[in-house]
Amino acid sequence: MNLVQDPWLPFKYRDGTVQVMPVSAIADPNVVDFALPRDDFQGAAYQFTIGLLQTVLAPEDKGDWQELFLEAPTNSKLQLALDSVEHAFNCTGPGPLFMQDYDPLDQCECTTVSALLIEAPGENGVKKNTDHFIKRGIGSTMSVAMANMALFTLLINAPSGGAGNRTGLRGGGPLTTLILPNDLEAPLWQKLWLNVINRDFWRYDDPDLHSGSVFPWLASTKTSDKAGTEIFAPDVHPLHMYWAMPRRVRLILDTGNTECQISGEQVAQSVSVYRAKNYGGNYKGQWQHPLTPYKGDPKKPDEDSLPLKGQPGGITYKTWNVLLYSSSEGSQRCAKNIQHYYELCSGFPVMQAEFPRLWAFAYDMDNMKARGWYSNLMPLFSIEAKYQNTVLVRVKALQQLAGDALWQCRTQIKSAWFERPGDTKGDFSFIDLAFWQRSETAFFVAVEQLIANEHEPAFLLTPEQAKTWLKAVRDLATDLFDEYALAELGTERSMAKKIKSRQVLTKWLMTGKTVKDFIQEHNINKLEVAV
Repeated sequence: MNLVQDPWLPFKYRDGTVQVMPVSAIADPNVVDFALPRDDFQGAAYQFTIGLLQTVLAPEDKGDWQELFLEAPTNSKLQLALDSVEHAFNCTGPGPLFMQDYDPLDQCECTTVSALLIEAPGENGVKKNTDHFIKRGIGSTMSVAMANMALFTLLINAPSGGAGNRTGLRGGGPLTTLILPNDLEAPLWQKLWLNVINRDFWRYDDPDLHSGSVFPWLASTKTSDKAGTEIFAPDVHPLHMYWAMPRRVRLILDTGNTECQISGEQVAQSVSVYRAKNYGGNYKGQWQHPLTPYKGDPKKPDEDSLPLKGQPGGITYKTWNVLLYSSSEGSQRCAKNIQHYYELCSGFPVMQAEFPRLWAFAYDMDNMKARGWYSNLMPLFSIEAKYQNTVLVRVKALQQLAGDALWQCRTQIKSAWFERPGDTKGDFSFIDLAFWQRSETAFFVAVEQLIANEHEPAFLLTPEQAKTWLKAVRDLATDLFDEYALAELGTERSMAKKIKSRQVLTKWLMTGKTVKDFIQEHNINKLEVAV
């Protein structure tokens, strides 16, 4: 099977039907999305095809980009471009094989293919019988297509995996940010093309598509069992970032009709085990993956900036500005595909009218253990580069007010629940998640207002607009306290404790320093701002 020639990807059509087609179906105007059976595979399919388009069809400049955004290439033109990498996308046959080690690894032991799934319990979890919620054996037999998708998903998200099992180029569980059209029923082509970068904006040498510098599986693995074998960005072509291989894996094919436990399809070829060896590619130093935002320490500009990762509590508006904008001192950088979009907006009116969305997704990893998969769609506002820093300051003020109110709310809920709240252990992220999710709409209304206030003093909310945001934060904080702390009345003593905690919270929401600063900055002192 060849991933750029044969049908293997499930696509969703505008009429709701799903068909397995070759990757060239991305240019069909009736195709609106992928239809992978897992959310992480869905995100991986986007990254696979974006990387593929960047590799074989990157537009030379903004004009070329615009033409292909407005009208997808014909199937024959697209297929001709895909043919140029056909040799690198075989997943059956003698090799080289897509994302698999150049060496067949014949001397290595076999591992069940389900171990390619990031959330699958490890050997220790199976041995100790601690796989209570995510059971062993999931995906123990996969079709060739789903096994390759599982392998690709693992390699782009690879967490730490024991001695010599290297993490991905972006570290374990990197956060990916993609631009999508506001119309979620827009052709899949536009959803993908919005994240392809023209070569006038991102300059790099023409790639040698037969080289391991682009596709590492076309050459012997640069093993990392000794010092001095690290792979740094100047060592490879920039397109290598889409195809990085931190693990050494060879899938073992079985023949005979069976059912893929991922897709549910009956297949004639399947994968139930693979061989693996440690000390694969060891990516070090400063990388700037085009689909991931990075953040550094402004006090330590010489240190490498780090890719953002999935975190407990999900992807919420508390980090929205970090995902979308770059700071003036350079310590905070949105992904290159986002920067490219802003550049397009400066001279492409159609883009300005699109008002696309940001799709952010990631695994939340605790070393080798997946704590969760998070995905969220949020608005994307185009702001001229010269104004971005000012807007960032204003947005951070809104986030600061919300974050401090949440901290007070959570603290007083714990105080109402426990005798010694400071010593209490446990995960209280459900309170945070509820707060961020329920206040998201009000936050983005406020952001849209302050961006629209271009001719107001420095993109500042009007007093009435600021009052609305303050009231939303106050109301939500007290509502959450009442929901979690006052759900049961309890004894007279416990009720008195809860009432006292609520009074502390209410007082802070009226007179806390962050609240007073917000009121003063937005000149709403004289307005009625009662809880």
